[in-house]
Amino acid sequence: MNKDIKKIAIVRLSALGDIINSAVVLQFIRQTYPNAAVDWITEELFSGALVSLKELRSVHTINLKKLKKEKSWKLLKENISKLRSLDEYDIIIDMQGLIKSAIVARIIGKNTHGFDKDSTREALAALLYKTTSYIPYSENVIKRNCFVVGDALGFTIDDEMLLKKKAVFAVSKEFQLRSDVKNIAFVIGASWESKIYPKEEVVNVCDALKEQCYIIWGNAKEREDAEWICAHSEYATLAPEMNLDELISFISHVDLLIGNDTGPTHIAWAQNIPSITLLGPTNRRMLYETPKNVAIESPSKVNIMKINKNDFSIKDIPYQTILKQAKELLK
Repeated sequence: MNKDIKKIAIVRLSALGDIINSAVVLQFIRQTYPNAAVDWITEELFSGALVSLKELRSVHTINLKKLKKEKSWKLLKENISKLRSLDEYDIIIDMQGLIKSAIVARIIGKNTHGFDKDSTREALAALLYKTTSYIPYSENVIKRNCFVVGDALGFTIDDEMLLKKKAVFAVSKEFQLRSDVKNIAFVIGASWESKIYPKEEVVNVCDALKEQCYIIWGNAKEREDAEWICAHSEYATLAPEMNLDELISFISHVDLLIGNDTGPTHIAWAQNIPSITLLGPTNRRMLYETPKNVAIESPSKVNIMKINKNDFSIKDIPYQTILKQAKELLK
């Protein structure tokens, strides 16, 4: 612990799943630095996942996606001015390790910390940090998050702490789910088509489980697929339309979540809810496995340095494998 650290900034701009997997560090920062002010800088699109976290003093947003789309000089100046106007931090920790996040951190201030050149895919980012940490890029992403923060602040976040963690997010809304059966959430969407488990197989899982399966959706295409699943399985029910805060609360009420490698699926681990993550073009590096949070991988050989978005091997995961694992977790 460094007693001189009173103000901490965390830079993690995107994406939703990565922010959810990163937010776990806040409870451990609070344990070691109970009086420190901690701010988070993120993309505006993902701020909803952070604003309710009691460990944060403030959430500051920028809009790099809009800037990239519009290529506006005025918008660029506005974002830079906003970053420069933030507090004077004792340390600014870039948890993302990309050139864009390193630039954001360096605009905020000089006391930057991040991954060294051998620990990230974009080695040039390390040139913008005052101090760095080494941890192999192949290491589990949650362990990487915890290590770079702990190393920056002078303490260790170990496996025992992660296994005993508190739920990351507060539950803001109560949902009255069925009490006569198990309630299972199924996350059917993902950012890439190749990450999505076939809807026909989702029906097979629902029918075989014979429990209450809520099909979670986030856009028009996912809703269409969710409605198709519900039309083909008497055990499937369309989940209500929810904002991010409501989704966190809903997932916090279920007995099990099954889903693709995407942000809503990672909420289950964050909230200490049993989960099965289905992996095709990605691998176990993307989640922290526990006795009740497990992964099922396709037969694909994944190169984490060059993810193949055309790897549709997730369809080769037998639904019977998911069924067997789900029954174990529901015992």
